[in-house]
Amino acid sequence: MPLPLVLNASAQGLDLSPRVVTSTTVAASPSAATETTICTITLPTNVAVSAGILLFGWAALTVGTSGTAVNARLRRTDTAGAVQAATGATTGGIAAGNLIDINVQAFDTGPASGQVYVLTLTVTGGAAASTVSACSILALVV
Repeated sequence: MPLPLVLNASAQGLDLSPRVVTSTTVAASPSAATETTICTITLPTNVAVSAGILLFGWAALTVGTSGTAVNARLRRTDTAGAVQAATGATTGGIAAGNLIDINVQAFDTGPASGQVYVLTLTVTGGAAASTVSACSILALVV
């Protein structure tokens, strides 16, 4: 005989904090038109990954001289790592001196234990550095 379906189960008292990794530390600001790592996180090595990693990246920045577009990316490891998601060349509201914000989300189904993720920014046409005033990456291990 099958067991009865329990619909009133609760996660109260279950600590999921090891499955959430976040950083709000600004690592750098993009100079000219160079892809630059602006924020970094490292997954824990003691948490099992069943389905993948849900990633959220966000940044606020003041566009530098001659900037015409901004591309935010979530990558594995560093600026040469596999791209998990990218906004593409976002042009709305992009002009020198403008304060803008941009966000990108991804779901990585093939991470390694202790995987490093980075949020990068590229300012197309930037003749001078843009300034990142705030950023965040959040990873949820599923």
